[in-house]
Amino acid sequence: MTDTRGQRPSYETYNGPLPGERAGAQQSGPYHPPQAYGTGQQPQGGGAGGTLGGQNAAAQRKARTGARTTPRTRKARLRVAKADPWSVMKVSFLLSIALGICTVVAAAVLWMVMDAMGVFSTVGGTISEATGSNESNGFDLQSFLSLPRVLMFTSVIAVIDVVLMTALATLGAFIYNLSAGFVGGVELTLAEDE
Repeated sequence: MTDTRGQRPSYETYNGPLPGERAGAQQSGPYHPPQAYGTGQQPQGGGAGGTLGGQNAAAQRKARTGARTTPRTRKARLRVAKADPWSVMKVSFLLSIALGICTVVAAAVLWMVMDAMGVFSTVGGTISEATGSNESNGFDLQSFLSLPRVLMFTSVIAVIDVVLMTALATLGAFIYNLSAGFVGGVELTLAEDE
């Protein structure tokens, strides 16, 4: 819009709406551009209200930082929804083999300790006297409980234990999956160490 001399009027002399404003909009006061505040800087209000608001914000910030001096442990509730039978079978097989080896070693060590203490000879002599007669010497405990025979018997028990433990653990995984489908499974609460 131009005046009679062909020049654009300035905003001081033009009484119409400014560009971007609607016609008929009323100005409530002088225009103030928005102020930018830095990080952690509080806007200052006029009078005692702005100062009091800034003090309250600082006091709340101090109280908040003071309450978090102790580390907070995060916790999570998880649910074991399914146990894979194949992985349970592999783990139980290896654990049962380890348990079988420990059983054989423990039986051998126990036999050696009892033989060194003379338990077999004392108990064997008592049993042979009780079961013997004039014609026979009675039951010989030392020959019956020799080390090779004890190790062979313990090895058979360990093999049976491996088979039974693996089968029962796999069957237990199937049963757990069926029961977890009805009741939802076992819930665990895990906490994070800091």
